[in-house]
Amino acid sequence: MLDFEEELKRFRPSPEIGNVEDAIGKEDLTDMTDLMVELLNEKRQL
Repeated sequence: MLDFEEELKRFRPSPEIGNVEDAIGKEDLTDMTDLMVELLNEKRQL
């Protein structure tokens, strides 16, 4: 059986995760909601 408290004590985050988080956070990503709003705005202008 796992001892979750002991596992948490030994947990060390991977350094690569921090690098990825920084890279993603700095990007200006367009998501599906942005695309839908843009399409709806274009349709209203027609």
